[in-house]
Amino acid sequence: MASFVIEGGHRLHGEIHPQGAKNEALQVICAVLLSSEKVIISNIPNIIDVNKLIFILGELGVKIEQFADDSYSFEADKINLSYLESEEFKRDGSSLRGSIMIVGPLLARFGKGYIPRPGGDKIGRRRLDTHFEGFMSLGAKFRFKKKERFYGVEADELFGADMLLDEASVTGTANIIMAAVLATGTTKIYNAACEPYIQQLCKMLNSMGAEISGVGSNLLVIEGVKSLGGCKHRILPDMIEIGSWIGMAAMTKSELTIKDVSWDNLGQIPRVFQKLGINLERRGDDIYIPSQKEYEIQNYIDGSILTVSDAPWPGFTPDLLSIALVVSTQAKGSVLIHQKMFESRLFFVDKLIDMGAKVILCDPHRATIIGMNHTSSLNATTMVSPDIRAGISLLIAALSADGTSTIHNIEQIDRGYQNIVERLVSVGAKIKRVD
Repeated sequence: MASFVIEGGHRLHGEIHPQGAKNEALQVICAVLLSSEKVIISNIPNIIDVNKLIFILGELGVKIEQFADDSYSFEADKINLSYLESEEFKRDGSSLRGSIMIVGPLLARFGKGYIPRPGGDKIGRRRLDTHFEGFMSLGAKFRFKKKERFYGVEADELFGADMLLDEASVTGTANIIMAAVLATGTTKIYNAACEPYIQQLCKMLNSMGAEISGVGSNLLVIEGVKSLGGCKHRILPDMIEIGSWIGMAAMTKSELTIKDVSWDNLGQIPRVFQKLGINLERRGDDIYIPSQKEYEIQNYIDGSILTVSDAPWPGFTPDLLSIALVVSTQAKGSVLIHQKMFESRLFFVDKLIDMGAKVILCDPHRATIIGMNHTSSLNATTMVSPDIRAGISLLIAALSADGTSTIHNIEQIDRGYQNIVERLVSVGAKIKRVD
């Protein structure tokens, strides 16, 4: 198990380039299973979760060629369906939550899709009902081996249907879209997720020959087609990583330029950080953050305390609430962070409290932060990363703290952030990886 050792208190300076979006990569890589023709995808991030998924596709028989650091071709012309019921697949698939999204395309093209109960972050319940209810609406039969915790859906043919999703699940919407594009007839998905990454998936599928309309809205209409062809697709920059760099600049009083952010796909993210008092400028498609000695949280116009909460797109993404929380610990003023979607995601605040942050954990979903306005720094400590987003938040806290901190279980951070040590060192951070 590896660890980060971070010497805090240093200001950063320079340019940083965001990686390709993890959440989009997991969707569009699964989508290659819908076609027997070659699909080329670029700007793929080199991170553990994505590499695990590429490995699983290779075990399924997909021909994979890497022809640049971030570019791959996939050709799913001969699929080994027996792998789906092997012990190896039960082991490989259970370690990656994103593996659930192979079920939709396999069901659509081959009439069956199986998955062990997927892993991922320990941030509370993350149910799969939306996925399988959508498949069943299209005519699939569901099976579940409780002892093995193994899910499956099967169908001789899928038929278009009208469905109202019980939640605007991003992965659920993606999975159902991929199943519906090859179904017979018309599918209407109400309360569909409409994140930029879902829009990207739809655009990619349409370029392969699918007929999806309503892209970018909460109502998707899909006319089923007989087959899909190949395409070339480029993944968007990762909006969660972009938000992480904004928070890191503020906490360390640093001057940073985040390059090529695809600003028009960031939604509420810049505005929420501006409400926390962070100055940032749009320069073309870059974000420039000047060095700030202090930043002040805005109150509402009636003087009441600001609440930052997550919501389905175009609301603020839940993946950045941990970043907003840690940034608020050194702001001037107070804020209520309300994490609505996951009941365990705020439990990492005990580590910030150990560092000297003034945080009141009201309940599993809400925390009140009283900012210290950089009048006293956080204290260095030793801690363990519980999940990807809490891990990067603790790393940001350590970079701003007095003294040297150690973060264990950094494999969690590696799941979502590529070459993070090298990239941070390039802008002046004092961080090293040790075994």
